[in-house]
Amino acid sequence: MYDRELPEWTQQMIQGRGLTITPRALSLVVDHIGNDLTRIENEIEKLSLNLGKRKSITEEDIEEYIGVSKDYNVFELQSALATKNLPKCIQIIQYFEANPKAGPVQMILPSLYNFFSKVFMVFGAGTQDERTVATSIGVNPYFIKDYLQAARVYAYPGVEKALLLLHQYNLKSIGVGSSNTEDSSLMKEMVVKMLS
Repeated sequence: MYDRELPEWTQQMIQGRGLTITPRALSLVVDHIGNDLTRIENEIEKLSLNLGKRKSITEEDIEEYIGVSKDYNVFELQSALATKNLPKCIQIIQYFEANPKAGPVQMILPSLYNFFSKVFMVFGAGTQDERTVATSIGVNPYFIKDYLQAARVYAYPGVEKALLLLHQYNLKSIGVGSSNTEDSSLMKEMVVKMLS
């Protein structure tokens, strides 16, 4: 299954159990677990057992029962980058440094690249209507504000620079042109360059 199909597949599985999930919680599950369908099913089963009589899965449930922090994750890093909030970016990267399984650089960089690729697509949407832009770039309308915010804050050249930096630091994270540099140091360096 393609990664872009995971949210819909997971949503359908959750609805099949008579449950609902917030868009942010759904994104946390899919982004954290990835393309491991069996694990997604197991985690949803665990959630449904722990919810008791409740039928709605929230971000807090994901944090408590799956172990994904609702405050320190790739989506919060994207939001901080979208507003050029350097202190928040550094705080999240430091959390990842202290909790390596929470934010491995090999998962974060592709997510950020995907985010900025969609921000880049905002410029070609030809409209500022949120629903139309969300549909044209292929994101849930719930999240469109972050993409539009990033497009305004970075402008076209800034988004292009961010994409190039993400490519460059992805190569560095696998050892190309960089020797034994900590992942967190690479992330901090990249973020500072992006925001400058």
